[in-house]
Amino acid sequence: MPSVTKKHFIDQYGPYALVAGGSDGLGAAFAAAIARRGLGLVLIARQESRLQATAAKLREVYGVDVIPIAADMADYDTAKQAIAATGVDIGLLVYNAAFAPIGLFDSQSEGDLALAAAVNVKAPLLLAKFVSLPMMQRKRGGIVLMSSLAGGQGSPNLAAYSATKSFNAILAEGLWHELKPHGIDVLACCAGAILTPGYRQAESAKPAIGTMSAEAVAEQTLQTLGRGPIVIPGAVNKIGRFVLTRVLSIKAAISLMSKNTGGLS
Repeated sequence: MPSVTKKHFIDQYGPYALVAGGSDGLGAAFAAAIARRGLGLVLIARQESRLQATAAKLREVYGVDVIPIAADMADYDTAKQAIAATGVDIGLLVYNAAFAPIGLFDSQSEGDLALAAAVNVKAPLLLAKFVSLPMMQRKRGGIVLMSSLAGGQGSPNLAAYSATKSFNAILAEGLWHELKPHGIDVLACCAGAILTPGYRQAESAKPAIGTMSAEAVAEQTLQTLGRGPIVIPGAVNKIGRFVLTRVLSIKAAISLMSKNTGGLS
């Protein structure tokens, strides 16, 4: 359940939330949790059929306005134009879109690496800039950037992805301090494994220890918004983060991560 009243959430983050990567999985879970709190939604995703289905379901279940935008965050300029064309005031940004090149670095194409940088770094950076300026004028708002436990240290076979997720966490920490005097809450969610459709397809074995549902990650993240710059959903993941960043040496942390990510391809 929300830790603040529905009215407070609407007053601080309304009238609309923008969820990038909002058609399914964690993005759809964020959209549902936000709709439950009474905000309208602007959802961006590439798969138009999934996007339209999610939008229709949210309208039916929660009775909120949902504006779907079929766009690729790799093409930031086009996505920005589509967002601006909605004409609605964005009081909350949840950036959940991501591209994860998997495998050894020497096997990855320059195109995939450029795509990871465009979706995971360029787009959240510029989108945060775009939405924060009107928020500063209104003296309220919120920004949630999805990071990852993989971004706490180098992660073999996920080197580029983990580096981009580290960027988002550091960006959120800086913006948290800069934008707080303007009434804007900024938060990076450093999540572990999440039971999304993509995760289920990639993992044939039982989920790793600490794996959480998308709904639990979204709920814990929104409950933490306004309380600090970083949230690590799940007790097991909090312990893991502490061990990796505070107990082990960086060499040991990378080696441990390799045991979890080294078999990815």
